[in-house]
Amino acid sequence: MRRFTTISEFHEFVQLPKPQHPLLSVVDVSTVTHRYGPEPTSMVFEFYSISLKRMHNVNLKYGQHSFDFNEGIMSFMAPNQVFSMAVANPAEEVEKSGWVIYLHPDFLWNTPLAKTIQQHDFWDYSLREGLFLSAREEAAMLAVILAIQQEYNSAIDRFSKPIIVSHIESLLQYADRFYHRQFLTREKANHEVLERLETLLRTYFDGNNVAERGLPTVQHVADGLQLSPKYLTNLLRVLTGQNTQQHIHAQLIAKAKEKLSTTTLTVSEIAYALGFEHAPSFSKLFKAKTSLSPLEFRASFT
Repeated sequence: MRRFTTISEFHEFVQLPKPQHPLLSVVDVSTVTHRYGPEPTSMVFEFYSISLKRMHNVNLKYGQHSFDFNEGIMSFMAPNQVFSMAVANPAEEVEKSGWVIYLHPDFLWNTPLAKTIQQHDFWDYSLREGLFLSAREEAAMLAVILAIQQEYNSAIDRFSKPIIVSHIESLLQYADRFYHRQFLTREKANHEVLERLETLLRTYFDGNNVAERGLPTVQHVADGLQLSPKYLTNLLRVLTGQNTQQHIHAQLIAKAKEKLSTTTLTVSEIAYALGFEHAPSFSKLFKAKTSLSPLEFRASFT
C-alpha cells in the first residue's frame, strides 16, 4: 500500500516535476511516466482527485470493481479511498490522454467550498459509476480545467486562490448537472437497474428467512445491484421520484397487503414475517403509506 500524504510525493512517484503549488496540481496525463507493473499497486491519496482522461492497457480497481478508462469519462475520488493500478499487458504500451486535478483539502481552508465540497454525492460513487460525457459536455469540462491550469501556471498572487476555487466550484456544478442528465438519458441501462431492483426486493420479501434477516438495508440493495448507495438513490430519485428506502418500503407494503388480504395471520405475525421486531412499528409505517391501519385495510376486504 502506497499512501501519499502530499501531492508532491505523488508527483515524485510518477516522475513529474514538483507541483506549482504544494496543495494543488493540474496534470496533463500524457506527460506522466507510467511506473506501474503487471502486479497491482495499491494507493491512497490524502487529497481529492478529479480526472477527465482516457487510458489504454491499464487496469484500475476501486473498491470491489475493476474499471476501464478507454471511455472518455470523468471520475471523482475523495481523500483516503483505496484504489489500485496495474499494466494489463506488459508487452503493449500504455496509451493515455486527458487531465487530472489533485486538490488537497487544505487548499480550500477558509473558503465556502471547504464546507460544501462533500455535499456533492459523486465523491461516494464508485469509479464504474463515472460521468460519461457527450462531446459538448466534455468540451465544457475541458474549458474549465484549462482555465484552472492557466491560473495554476501563472504567478501566484492574492487573487489566485479565489479564482481557482471559483473554477473548481463550476467544475463540480457542471458534474452535478451532467450526472442528472446521465440518469435520464442512459435509458436502457437505467431501466435494467429498475427491473433488477424490483426482482431483488421481491425475492427478498418472498424468502422464508425475512424474519431472521430483518428489513433489507439500502446498503444490502446497493450491493446486490453492484452500485454505490448514493448513486442508486440519486438514480432512483431522478427516474421515479423515490429514493431507495422508499422503494424498499413500497415493496414491503405490497407484500403486507398481500398477506393481510389473502391470509388469516395476525398483524403481529405479519409484522414479524416481514422483518419487524415490534408490531407497532409495522402498523405505524403501514398507516403512513396507505392512510389505513393494517386492520382497517383487512376489513375493507370483508
